Amino acid sequence: MSTSGPISSGGHPTPRSRRVLITGLSSQWGGRVAQLLEQDEAIDVLVGVDTADPRHELERTEFVRVGSDDSLLRRIIRAAAIDTILDTRLLPDGFADANVGKELAGVDATRSLLAACGGEDSPVRKFVFKSSADYYGAGKDDPSFFSEEMMRTRMPRTALEWDVALGEAAVNEFAADNPGLTVTTLRCTTAVGSDLRSPHLALLALPMVPSILGFDPRWQFVHEDDVLGAMAYAVQHTLPGAYNVAGDGVLALSEIVSLLGKAPLPVLPPWGSVFASRQLRRFGLPMPVELVRDLRHGRGLDNRRLKSAGYRFRYTSREAVLRLRAHHRLQPLLGSGDDSYRYEREVEEFLRWSPSVRPALEPGAEAPSGEGRKTAAPISAYDELTVAELLAVIGSLEATQMRELRAHEAAGPRRKAVLEALDQQLMRRGG
Repeated sequence: MSTSGPISSGGHPTPRSRRVLITGLSSQWGGRVAQLLEQDEAIDVLVGVDTADPRHELERTEFVRVGSDDSLLRRIIRAAAIDTILDTRLLPDGFADANVGKELAGVDATRSLLAACGGEDSPVRKFVFKSSADYYGAGKDDPSFFSEEMMRTRMPRTALEWDVALGEAAVNEFAADNPGLTVTTLRCTTAVGSDLRSPHLALLALPMVPSILGFDPRWQFVHEDDVLGAMAYAVQHTLPGAYNVAGDGVLALSEIVSLLGKAPLPVLPPWGSVFASRQLRRFGLPMPVELVRDLRHGRGLDNRRLKSAGYRFRYTSREAVLRLRAHHRLQPLLGSGDDSYRYEREVEEFLRWSPSVRPALEPGAEAPSGEGRKTAAPISAYDELTVAELLAVIGSLEATQMRELRAHEAAGPRRKAVLEALDQQLMRRGG
């Protein structure tokens, strides 16, 4: 494989990413994209930084506990000869993630990282920034679909919108000051996934979904696999500029509620965003003003630029919603997954480097002394899932969840296609 890629925004050939640093490793996005990039044999080095321990099982990603101190980040970048930075920390669509500390997220953290990447002695040749569709806002005069060249129709009105706008402004300034680098901005719409947390998903998880009287807004989704895929694709290819990350198509809120098998609850008044937000909090939900505006106006993104660059979305908006329904039905069996993995530095170093450690058992093999024979109790909601529904969601589960699912399947339905799919995925994850 060639080590050089297409021409970057500055007119220079951009080398193939081989030494990658990922910020926010303890977050859902940082940990999952690290797992994905570990499968790319062309990447020689993966380094993840965060202030909290990783929550995902990683094989060759080196973890460094560090905050947003630009001097420390600069030392790490130069010592490891990092050529590509993937910044996942600006968390507008997952800001309810309590595992990410304030000091490692937000505009100031982005600016510190950019300062650490600059300088004539910097080895960095590519910077990928995960942003949000909140860059465009949501309003009644918006176009049917926002393209990357369009600006928002009004000034930012909330702290979240300001964070996105200022974060992108800092990245754009960095790109202008460093024309020899490839700088990519990914504007992700509302993401759907098994372990994601956001106000939108919390709203859709209710037995009855509240809505605003007289409004049936257009919503658009992207499956978490496509967010991860787009980030990995930007690392592996040369994509200068901004790109919308959203599944094909938009859906009316009423259609989404119907696809999820739920009932609509149009009880919110059509006036006063703050008042409506307070009413939603009565359901025990974190209700930012941005969600209330989405309930009123909605938003659509044009994703053709990313597709023209070669990325192929796995799921449409409709398919993402159908997979969300399958995840809702799997939840009683899989639980929250909070106890699935715990990082311990000494244990990790032993498992990675000790010559005493033997290769893991192949999927389906018997563990000694009956270990690993945990079998879940039958769950009616799981048994109602079709083979097609299970195959659609297996790939987005954690390895521990896959093992639990396999034990339940082997003890119950024993469907060959499901067992084979689980074994293949577990083999890819190392057992």
